[in-house]
Amino acid sequence: MTARHPIARAAAALAALGVLATTAACGRDDPALPEPEPPAAAEEFTAANVDAWLDATLPGMLEGSGVAGAAVAVVGDGQVLTTRGFGFADTASRIEVDPAATLFRPGSVSKVFTATAVMQLVEQGELDLDTDVAAYLDFDLERGYDDDLTLRHLLSHTAGFEERIAGLIAFEGDEVNLREALATDPPEQVFRPGTTPSYSNYGNALAGYIVERVSGMPFEDYIDRHLLAPLGMDSSSFRQPLSEDLAGRLSSGYGAADGPAQPFEYVATPPAGALSATADDMALFMLAQLGAHPGGVELLDAATREQMYSPALDEESLGAFAGAQRMTLGWFQEDQNGHRVVGHGGDTNWFHSHLNLYPDDGAGIFVSFNSSGTEGHETVGLRADLMREFADRYFPGETETSTVAGSDAERIEGTYYSSRGSQSTFLSALDVVSTTEATALDDGRLYFESDPGTLEPGVFEHVGGDVWTEVGGDRTIAVRTEDGEVTGIVHDAAFTLLPLDTERRIGLPVLIAAVAALLLGLLAWPAAAVYRRVRRRPGPAREGRRWRALVRVGAACSVLAIAGWVAVVLMAMALQEPSAALIRTVQALQLVGALGLIPAAVRLVGEIRRKAGWRAVTGTVITFLALSAVADFAIEFQLLSPNITY
Repeated sequence: MTARHPIARAAAALAALGVLATTAACGRDDPALPEPEPPAAAEEFTAANVDAWLDATLPGMLEGSGVAGAAVAVVGDGQVLTTRGFGFADTASRIEVDPAATLFRPGSVSKVFTATAVMQLVEQGELDLDTDVAAYLDFDLERGYDDDLTLRHLLSHTAGFEERIAGLIAFEGDEVNLREALATDPPEQVFRPGTTPSYSNYGNALAGYIVERVSGMPFEDYIDRHLLAPLGMDSSSFRQPLSEDLAGRLSSGYGAADGPAQPFEYVATPPAGALSATADDMALFMLAQLGAHPGGVELLDAATREQMYSPALDEESLGAFAGAQRMTLGWFQEDQNGHRVVGHGGDTNWFHSHLNLYPDDGAGIFVSFNSSGTEGHETVGLRADLMREFADRYFPGETETSTVAGSDAERIEGTYYSSRGSQSTFLSALDVVSTTEATALDDGRLYFESDPGTLEPGVFEHVGGDVWTEVGGDRTIAVRTEDGEVTGIVHDAAFTLLPLDTERRIGLPVLIAAVAALLLGLLAWPAAAVYRRVRRRPGPAREGRRWRALVRVGAACSVLAIAGWVAVVLMAMALQEPSAALIRTVQALQLVGALGLIPAAVRLVGEIRRKAGWRAVTGTVITFLALSAVADFAIEFQLLSPNITY
């Protein structure tokens, strides 16, 4: 249900561990810049033309990426141009995707339904976007700042909450309780409200709960009565589980097309991602958002829709970040080819979707895939490719930019991590793995490179002030500085890159070196014993034997703990919840490893006093430093925190 795929991020984190040493040692040539191309003439935006394009595009996409099926809807000029199904909803039974009957899980696309519900109540005077949310809640929300926290912040992903993914998606049929999910151990507020874009499922779900509170009915009931039923979206629902009729028409989800069907995913906070819908129904929703009044129904009046599509915050709140693409009230600004575009993506474990609206052109496109693909993240690129092709084919044009001399790219060069992370939990360790590198090129441009779950690689040129635009693309970034130092780079409207300080940046390579040293020491112990036995050499002195054994226990526990944390983090990022027992076991190993510093220090002092020789002393120093490095990493990144929520 996230806008950036957690499984892709987990895969990227694992890959980073393997390639860190080689990438640090290798140079890189400046990337080849895309050649500018004159805009092509727009294709005729008709049902026949769109169908021809989809027929030529989607089957190859599915076959080449290991995706089982897809559903697409395209609207324009106040009508549904086409809804299409491709591939299979059930590969075992060979049931094909039917756009009118097959339900998909659009994940975080659900958030625009939640935002629409909020705006309906704003329009009616029941809610105010700029009133502190405490006025609407029936539980105390712990905060990190005294500033007002408003619906405007919740809908624009600037409430300041850290990421919290435990329990986000489950596979059990337990009843979902929205209030309990929100009130029980909420994420910490780590940014001042209204200042730092940071995507938050929790924030949007909180807005949905406010809809429930003010309307006096469960959130799902409100959506049914005020959005789905009026539009005739009778094959859509936020309910979990689905009714028997709808459940029988729900597409299966797959890791890859040749894999087994996966169980239904229960979203703990329904407003943030529980929607199930057909392509036909999504077409009706897009028409309503564009003011076409399907069935004579107007969800929002024109003024409210325009407010919803306009940036939610200005320079007074965001500062320099206001120069980049911004969040509107529930939508991402995704302008393409000079055309105004608002959109939203969505991911569950298995379904991957995107919806784009062209408010000024009266057009919209929705796509949903029911598989992640052979490599686990193909659909990230497929969605982007399809949306780009749609824009270039039917709404071409040039994005007007003008570069300025003097980019100061060297000042921005560095390593960054995403604001969408966990600063107070053990997942903060991902800050040193899932990073973005900003490189100053010789021509004054900036090259950004990171994993697919953070920021797609691209070259950006300076267009004035704090703003940079993508060469050959439509993305815009803005750089915030304080006292000449970069404090953040906003991208993709709801995400901010934060500078990774030197201590944290070297944390991972130091940890890898430390674990390698401990592992070699542990392996050397039995090897040395075998060597002495074969060569009939005397063993080590009895003096200090107990301390040596305790040092080995500490070293072994440290190595096992780091291996355990890798497993825990990968499970968590793949939304496969590691148990509390597993996490506590790994923490116990980590603690014993850290306590190994005591016997290591005693042994080192003893060897120095008895002049044990430089080899023995050097080995003990290395072990002591390695144990220290692992313990420091554990403390810095909350690995020993008593709070194991994430």
